[in-house]
Amino acid sequence: QVQLVESGGGLVQAGGSLRLSCAPASGSIFSIIDSSINAMGWYRQVPGKQRELVARMHTDGTPYIVSSVKGRFTISRDNAKNTVYLQMNSLKPEDTAVYYCNADLSYYPYNYWGQGTQVTVSS
Repeated sequence: QVQLVESGGGLVQAGGSLRLSCAPASGSIFSIIDSSINAMGWYRQVPGKQRELVARMHTDGTPYIVSSVKGRFTISRDNAKNTVYLQMNSLKPEDTAVYYCNADLSYYPYNYWGQGTQVTVSS
């Protein structure tokens, strides 16, 4: 089991920005660009609702951003730092959620998740 560690969440006013980071726990040999990984992604969840995809990046670098945040959020990665980022600009109160990092794997258990980081956007 690989532990993914998110950071960068917090409280921000509407219109502000945050950048979330996700990397394997220190000491892990897990590589975010390994060919056995389909994609790295970011999901979010609010209480009482299903976890939803926000953005993902295929191993070949192709990004996908869901329409609700397109133009405001960007997914990127730093291969040397083995880190995936979610840059969130023009934040809205409806972006408030716990954000989770995900590794979509081609092998069991098919998904690794981080512990989540809270993002709260005040109006």
